[in-house]
Amino acid sequence: MRFHYTFTDQMGRTVTLPHLPQRIVSLVPSQTELLFDLGLQDRLVGVTKFCIHPEEKVKEKHIIGGTKNFKLEVIDKLQPDLIIGNKEENYEEGIASLQEKYPVWMSDIYTLEDALEMISQIGQLTRTEAKAQELVQGIAAGFDVLQPVQPAIPTAYFIWRNPYMAVGNNNFIDHLLQRCGFCNVFANQPRYPEVSPEQLQATNPKLILLSSEPYPFQEKHFAEFQEMCPEAVIKVVDGEMFSWYGSRLLKAPAYLQEVVKEVKQGIAH
Repeated sequence: MRFHYTFTDQMGRTVTLPHLPQRIVSLVPSQTELLFDLGLQDRLVGVTKFCIHPEEKVKEKHIIGGTKNFKLEVIDKLQPDLIIGNKEENYEEGIASLQEKYPVWMSDIYTLEDALEMISQIGQLTRTEAKAQELVQGIAAGFDVLQPVQPAIPTAYFIWRNPYMAVGNNNFIDHLLQRCGFCNVFANQPRYPEVSPEQLQATNPKLILLSSEPYPFQEKHFAEFQEMCPEAVIKVVDGEMFSWYGSRLLKAPAYLQEVVKEVKQGIAH
């Protein structure tokens, strides 16, 4: 079966591969996990320091720096024949430098549909179509039965502290909030706005979700949010389940359904 050499990535750019990729570098944690789940462990040579799943297997790979500061000399030594990145998680200058030397395929994810398309396309790039379709179908089936809370609950989702940063619109977390029936009170803001206590109070959320990543929110932070919004239900959530758009999405619907259930109980009380 002849390998298809030319692909279009999710940023609309043409990516030409000289042959079936054998030396892949991944610049995005959720896509790294996907590559392992597609059975590409032996063809994946480089990952970022933030690529933490699957825990034991990523330790065997070369670290090429962070998602926003690549060690270009390390990547050069690895001589990749495919680099897989993401528009939001990586930085333009670094990607531009890599594109001068290597085939770079970029994802651009805003919705579940975008994520499923990314999984399918990486399956085509790497000749793992059957496994990719199995993942896509499993993820789609899980989200088909996710029951959102009704009526929608005004919700603030925080990703950072000092300064407070929340999730705005036009990003994957906002999309998953909507899927759960959580109406993002900052949906009229840029993608990740800084939020003052006064702004938070003005939106009057009934629910405040504190993400476990990138800032490691914990229950000890509840008091400061409760002081700003005494009536709100506050909950720490697994940030990976709301923001990772690779094969981890197989686990997300069951987790999100549990969050919806706990939130309904909390608000009822």
